[in-house]
Amino acid sequence: MKTVEFAVECATPTTARTAQLSSMFDVPPAEKAVTRWSVPLPIDDKPWQVGLIVGPSGAGKSTAARHVWPAQMAVQLPWDGRALVDNFPAQMSIKDITALLCSVGLSSPPTWMRPRHTLSGGEGFRADVALRLATTEPGEVAVVDEWTSTVDRQVAKVASHTAAKTVRRTGRQLVAVTCHYDVTDWLQPDWVLDVAAADFAWRSVRPRPRLDLTLHAIDGRKTWPRFARHHYLSAALSPAARCYGAYTAAGECVAFASYVHFPHPKTKTLKMAHRIVCLPDYQGLGIGAYLSEWLGAKLWREGYRFRITSAHPAIHASCAKSRRWRNVTEGRKSLAVGPKSQMRARGLDVRFLSTRSFEYTPPAQSAGQGAA
Repeated sequence: MKTVEFAVECATPTTARTAQLSSMFDVPPAEKAVTRWSVPLPIDDKPWQVGLIVGPSGAGKSTAARHVWPAQMAVQLPWDGRALVDNFPAQMSIKDITALLCSVGLSSPPTWMRPRHTLSGGEGFRADVALRLATTEPGEVAVVDEWTSTVDRQVAKVASHTAAKTVRRTGRQLVAVTCHYDVTDWLQPDWVLDVAAADFAWRSVRPRPRLDLTLHAIDGRKTWPRFARHHYLSAALSPAARCYGAYTAAGECVAFASYVHFPHPKTKTLKMAHRIVCLPDYQGLGIGAYLSEWLGAKLWREGYRFRITSAHPAIHASCAKSRRWRNVTEGRKSLAVGPKSQMRARGLDVRFLSTRSFEYTPPAQSAGQGAA
């Protein structure tokens, strides 16, 4: 097994007070204080994507990471006073930038247009992870020190899950360095180095811990104000909207969905999604998609059709990979040709061209039930 050995030295100046301490506690004076580590780190033995270096403060975890990946630990994120999206590499398209931000659970377009220093702790951490991944060269390891140290523990767990999922999906490598052991089951690392115990272990990737949710109808007038500022379009809620919420076991409403009746000329059974919002601390777990699918199934059992129309890339991606949603958008792809300025000149709204509609489709085994 490969072992990494390293040491940290610092001078210990002799003063009257250090001499007193040496006498009081029988500590022999030394010209230098030396701390040595010897930790197992056989990371070349197997392929891996996510690693975790963990240990209490002062255990030497950052020193170990700096010894193995000195260049990556020295990298400073290039945040400035511009919008988040303007800080990403110039060669990245806006589509790739927003997809990466969504993948780490930062899914709010208004937030993407704000400077880094205006974000909350949880939002800022997710933005940092996204930029770290975006600026790490192919073949390099992205190393993040003080992983989740500045965010509350709920955000830490969710953000760990979304980051690890993104790393695996994009074929990158990430090493998280932290004093918090509670992120282990959410990060699902391929290996863990506990520096304090000098213990290294390979792990098999397992599903993240369960998050039990209760879904039911709610009073939208009372609940919506908490979600309104996180919605990327109008914060107004239609008086005719039927509203539903997703609640954790602790009784916290973490996701909101509503629908309205759509006056279609050929059918009287069409319902349209009106507002779908998940609180930032819980984004990236698929709660909004779960609530939307549950609502679609509920309406189908009641004899209705349910559609979601949105320009949001996270909703597009979620519906596109699900068997429960069918893309019903027609006739727009052929129109979206040429620069945006030309499309506007031809009377084509850019946001309209990026909008997609999906209709809930019940499971095949249920096709003979209920819609009549």
